[in-house]
Amino acid sequence: MKYLTELSSEEKEFFEAVRDFARREVEPLVRKMDEKGETERSLIPKFYDMGLMGVEIPEKYGGAGASFFMAILAVEAMSQIDPSMGVLIDVQNTLVNNAFLRWGSPELKEKYLPQLATRKVGSYCLSESSSGSDAFSLKCRAIKKGDRYILNGHKLWITNAAEAEIFIVMANLNPEAGYKGITAFVVERDFPGFRVSKKEDKLGIRASSTCELVFEDCEVPLENLLGEEGKGYKVAIETLNEGRIGIAAQMLGLAEAALAHAIAYTKQRVQFGKPVASFQGMQFQLAQMATYVETARLMVYNAARMKDAGVNFVKEAAMAKYHASEVAEKVASLAVECFGGYGFTKDYPVEKLYRDAKIGKIYEGTSFMQLATIAKIILEDRL
Repeated sequence: MKYLTELSSEEKEFFEAVRDFARREVEPLVRKMDEKGETERSLIPKFYDMGLMGVEIPEKYGGAGASFFMAILAVEAMSQIDPSMGVLIDVQNTLVNNAFLRWGSPELKEKYLPQLATRKVGSYCLSESSSGSDAFSLKCRAIKKGDRYILNGHKLWITNAAEAEIFIVMANLNPEAGYKGITAFVVERDFPGFRVSKKEDKLGIRASSTCELVFEDCEVPLENLLGEEGKGYKVAIETLNEGRIGIAAQMLGLAEAALAHAIAYTKQRVQFGKPVASFQGMQFQLAQMATYVETARLMVYNAARMKDAGVNFVKEAAMAKYHASEVAEKVASLAVECFGGYGFTKDYPVEKLYRDAKIGKIYEGTSFMQLATIAKIILEDRL
């Protein structure tokens, strides 16, 4: 009997290879990156060498040609070591690469997928100061002028922006049409009129860059249209459906790490002459944490398998993202308590995991938005 969380030999080998790589290359830098609030740039070429930045990109473009599920495993494994690096590879794979694969013209794929697979980081740019959950109220504008589009406006809270060289940008080409005027464009870092501005100083996932983008008469060639004019809302929605599974995987990896640290610590921490783990109260707390983690793993893997199977996974993606982010916050909080006073210090890893967990309920669709999606779908289903 094959269980939902059971991995094939290839999947297990890949997961363990990514985790071992992260332990060897990333873990020694985690605290330094968190304190500095930036990614160690020397890691990025290593991510490419490991094939982590183009998991689903076909081999003919220089990618691994693997499944969406494998990309999710990479995010989970990396996030066990550092959720900041987990989201870096997550955005690259589940948002940027997927958008090109699904919506890019043959020419765009030929031009950009080899770059994304081998050397250039991508970024996905939707949010603005006035359009967070209400993503389609965006103010960034585009007009067609001769042989190019001209973009004007700002984007906020853009992940990977400091490292990225290729940006997928949503702007409204026809404001009178409302959300049906939203269009997706491919912008390169050195395009005239485009710049990466303020970098946010964040509570958690501090090594993951989150920046403001500024477009001042930014010139975009006509051929850099991603999808069709006025179909950007479709690109955004369908890409984010997949991205939510990636964030769920990030939160799963974080929760798994918090649980592992808690188990290890309570086994060696002695109070009243016995390891703390020998006390029933602590055992029950660890058992609760383990149960939370397992439910999150089941939901994340199920949503990813459904996506690869080509069946409708929107509800399951929203559920996985909602639940995994709740689990990450809860398990990380309990892990801090397992460590007692030490858990509240930066000398132990659970303090950072607790800070990192909070963003899971906010980005790529808040928990309220996931609940709204789930409710809409279940109320439309025939019982």
